[in-house]
Amino acid sequence: MCGIAGFIDTAKRRDRAELTRLATAMADRLVHRGPDGSGAWADEAAGLALGFRRLAIQDPSADGAQPMAAPDGRYTIVFNGEIYNFLELRRELDERGDRAWRGRSDTEVMLAAFGAWGIDGALARFDGMFAFALWDAKHRALTLARDRMGEKPLYFGWAGKSFLFASELKAIAGHPDFENRIDAGAVAAMMRYSYIPVPASIFRGIEKLPPGGTATIDADGAVSRGRYWDTLAEAERATPFDGDEDAAVRELERLMLRSISRRMLADVPLGAFLSGGIDSATVVSLMQKTAAEPVRTFTIGFTEPRFDEAPTAKAIARHLGTDHTEVYVDPAESLHALEHMPYVYDEPFADVSQLPTLLLSRLARAHVTTALTGDGGDELFGGYPRYRKAAAQWRDDRPVSESLMRIVPFGPLNLISAGFGKPGRFGDKLWRALSDRTKPSIELLYEGYVSRWRVYDRPTTDPRIGYFIDGRWPAVDDDLLRLMLCDAMSYLPDDLLVKVDRAGMAVSLETRAPLLNHDILRFAWGLPTRFKLSGGIGKRVLRGVLARHVPESLFDRPKRGFEPPLADWLRGPLRDWAQSLIASDRLAADGILDPEPVRAVWEEHLKGQRNWHFELWNVLMLQSWREAWRV
Repeated sequence: MCGIAGFIDTAKRRDRAELTRLATAMADRLVHRGPDGSGAWADEAAGLALGFRRLAIQDPSADGAQPMAAPDGRYTIVFNGEIYNFLELRRELDERGDRAWRGRSDTEVMLAAFGAWGIDGALARFDGMFAFALWDAKHRALTLARDRMGEKPLYFGWAGKSFLFASELKAIAGHPDFENRIDAGAVAAMMRYSYIPVPASIFRGIEKLPPGGTATIDADGAVSRGRYWDTLAEAERATPFDGDEDAAVRELERLMLRSISRRMLADVPLGAFLSGGIDSATVVSLMQKTAAEPVRTFTIGFTEPRFDEAPTAKAIARHLGTDHTEVYVDPAESLHALEHMPYVYDEPFADVSQLPTLLLSRLARAHVTTALTGDGGDELFGGYPRYRKAAAQWRDDRPVSESLMRIVPFGPLNLISAGFGKPGRFGDKLWRALSDRTKPSIELLYEGYVSRWRVYDRPTTDPRIGYFIDGRWPAVDDDLLRLMLCDAMSYLPDDLLVKVDRAGMAVSLETRAPLLNHDILRFAWGLPTRFKLSGGIGKRVLRGVLARHVPESLFDRPKRGFEPPLADWLRGPLRDWAQSLIASDRLAADGILDPEPVRAVWEEHLKGQRNWHFELWNVLMLQSWREAWRV
């Protein structure tokens, strides 16, 4: 829901009309996030301007319009997202005394909650996905905040004497003080992880607000940071579950039913993504249990059978009785969608499932305005096979000395200025295997499992950028839980939730992830690992919930990722497009990537000697973004 943008001109150079005009122009770059309306507000004395684009989900009347001010004038807000328990909070606020509500929106409830409990007290009560900017006229301060797990985005930073913020970088780029200078450390991280981790962005001086984080700028221009939710701390103090596996299944179903019921509240048509996997199938089965009519479900299929989950999704939909729609994707349609990627994601982003996610969002948006997803199931309940593999390697492999690395038959060449090497025909696999056995912690070993270009141990010496937020690792004894928490702090918010939010909002579709309710998070972190991973089977309790509604024969199969046959497409229908982007002269002209290792990988891939589609996709997404943004 919605897009927000704004700034504080600390030099006080602009009058109210100019402040409002600029905020409107910034917000209008987010019309895809909010096609249903717009608004702007300014405080000339503070040099503050707030801009807003609206996707009307709750209370689509004028009573829900933003920017919205509290009745007493103290707080003014622009807000992107949903507060799912706003009706419960409204009743609690009513019990405190007489209150005249002007509408039915969750935004109005938020303002009342800030007045009643303060910012920290209100944030602790919210069950939702959100990013907001809140102006406090009493203390002359602007507070930015983001939801616990990072479902909704928020960028901010300085451009000269202007403090800028927005839901997406394209709005920040619309401010006249902005300079589009690339952050080399962010490029290095993107080439390794396929995304740019919090807090960095592709542009120097602009960063992402961490999940569960706040930033407040006062009248003097001083910025203070805070955190009302700390994933590591919450996981470390989670209450251990005291019960057997059957009890855990019943408790998880109870928590999911409450979360899903809250997330099905909308004043617009609502549906769900259904991939055929455990997570989305469980969400849909519980949606259908609570719904009065068939739930709308949507699936994307591929003509290549080994990548196609559509038949499984269709069988589950038929069993549950949903109103199901599926579309099969061909490479030509994907090539057309590729042209939009630099604008959908704003900064280089290379999750190989970004294409089908955008096409799935387009399909759903033709029928509904809001869709529930299964995001979070793998990270909370141990769904990735790499957890078991990394834990076994950490437990069983004997360590080797780093000095042994010097004799590996491998001659590194820089890929980018931050120091990547060239994957070679002789020695790169041996190098990786030995490198893994030099790691001093399971977290650093696991980082290799989620890395693409990774000849050297770290992509950059910049301490801000890496797989582990603040350089902290989980203080828990369970190795498998430690790895799940690593993903929950980086891969989930910085890759998966970015992919779904930007793809959905590019077509004005709001997505909601019921598994990321904070009560479910705490429950999952308190579960014994054997209830998640046991006997080579992941997501045991989630499977147990699904088995109460769907026969196991419909979902008991190996895990399959939601991705197209990209390796084949790059050798076939996408070959010319890729070839043009990584031509040696274009790479050399850009001056960031070394053409030689890229060309070597490209040639090996074309000849079928190795599949380098993940590594190549990172390069291609960087190059296409640079061309589109002209940087």
